[in-house]
Amino acid sequence: MARISLDCPNSLPGIPLSVLSVPMENKYKCQQCLQVLRKPVQAQCGHRFCVHCFKLLTSAGPKPCEACRQEEIYEEPMSILNSNEAFPDNAAGREIASLPARCLNQDCSWTGSIKDYEAQHEGRCEYERVQCEACQASVLRRDKERHNERECEARTLNCKYCKVTFNFKDIKAHDEICVKFPLQCKDCGKKKIPREKFNDHIKSCAKSKSACPFGEVGCKTVIENGKLSDHEHGSTMEHLRLLLPMVLSMSRPHAEALGSGEWQEDSGLGLYRAPEEGSGAAAGTQPVDLEKKVNALENIVCVLNREVERSSLTLEAFAHQHRLDQEKIENLSNRVRQLERTVTMRDLQLSETEQLVRELQHCTYDGIFVWKITDFSRRRQEAVGGRTPAMFSPAFYSSKYGYKMCLRLYLNGDGTGRGTHLSLFFVVMRGKCDALLKWPFSQKVTLMLLDQNNREHIIDAFRPDITSTSFQRPISEMNIASGCPLFCPLAKLAGKSPYLRDDTIFIKAIVDLTGL
Repeated sequence: MARISLDCPNSLPGIPLSVLSVPMENKYKCQQCLQVLRKPVQAQCGHRFCVHCFKLLTSAGPKPCEACRQEEIYEEPMSILNSNEAFPDNAAGREIASLPARCLNQDCSWTGSIKDYEAQHEGRCEYERVQCEACQASVLRRDKERHNERECEARTLNCKYCKVTFNFKDIKAHDEICVKFPLQCKDCGKKKIPREKFNDHIKSCAKSKSACPFGEVGCKTVIENGKLSDHEHGSTMEHLRLLLPMVLSMSRPHAEALGSGEWQEDSGLGLYRAPEEGSGAAAGTQPVDLEKKVNALENIVCVLNREVERSSLTLEAFAHQHRLDQEKIENLSNRVRQLERTVTMRDLQLSETEQLVRELQHCTYDGIFVWKITDFSRRRQEAVGGRTPAMFSPAFYSSKYGYKMCLRLYLNGDGTGRGTHLSLFFVVMRGKCDALLKWPFSQKVTLMLLDQNNREHIIDAFRPDITSTSFQRPISEMNIASGCPLFCPLAKLAGKSPYLRDDTIFIKAIVDLTGL
């Protein structure tokens, strides 16, 4: 009889007995590990084993069943454990999977079935203690990540300054030698100076103190590097006074040696002729005096050279800073121009947005529109003067996705009504859904000037001429206006007119939606 393969990679020993919430029956116990069967298999003798335990038992070949011997039912060949004669016990596996289970770990309140325990909780419990691979310490699973990052003594870190990898226990020793470790200058207070550049900073630090170069001749001043130049300029007389005794001490022996001789003129050049007697002693002391004088003069020249170099470096630094300032000014100017262009664009967008908001505030979608016109007197004067002869109403619609329309009003009349009538026209505008609408526009339009006493409105109505370009599908922002040039005599708005109250008139448009 063919047996089912027992190949089961990553198999584990039996489930601990204490996982069960109820007493365990012997039929659910592995005969090898004595724990709850995990993936049970049944040998030909009838005893059950975990697949893991059975594979270990038979890994070196067939073996006698110890459980059969203990029960004194050993009988060959039935009691010989052979992987070829064993099979998975699925019935026992299903029974075990349904048994109630609980978590072994302290403080964990998980409960469920053995099936849930194996699939969802085993090896995942936050309260299970696990071993750190680096330091071998025992920690809760939920704390393992924090332990690895913050607590483990054997964890590896990257130096945040030089990025070198090292063990945590060596961090203090590394900080003492890290070339990128930030130091602070005690003199100027500057922080975050890399250790590798700290010596260079000390040499150039304006607050670092050093002895005056004239200390060799008696100047005892110790001064900040940044103020050394000022000290040398301000103490020139003092430095010369200190140099004078040395120069005089070197010049006296030389003068005495010259005094014992005589001068003679020869071709206009002063020539010295040494005395015949005593010349040997003077000649012996002269080189020593000259050497001292040369050394003093060399020191003076060195100081002057340093002053020249310092002045040259300062001048070069000023020139470099000037170039940087000019570049910065140019960059800032370009930035300002760019920001001005951006502000201009934002102003245009804001203006368009405000216009859209105003339109949406008055917009309707049922073909009925009431247009409130305030400051009538001022607007009419502007129309009479020709500054604003016409004004447009906000757009309105026949439906949410219908025709887009507006009104055009001439407060001083237009065409045959100029100077005598209000002229009111209807305008078909280009909309977003024109492709879905029926063209030409053929709906009846009613225009009204409302009596604010609600008695006698001025009404005019018309049906569009479908052959007119005014009612075809718009190809520009709006079609040519069509309507009533003699809509209302201006005389009706004079005096205490019911149509004009508080310098305000109301115009109403109604589009017949029949057939849409």
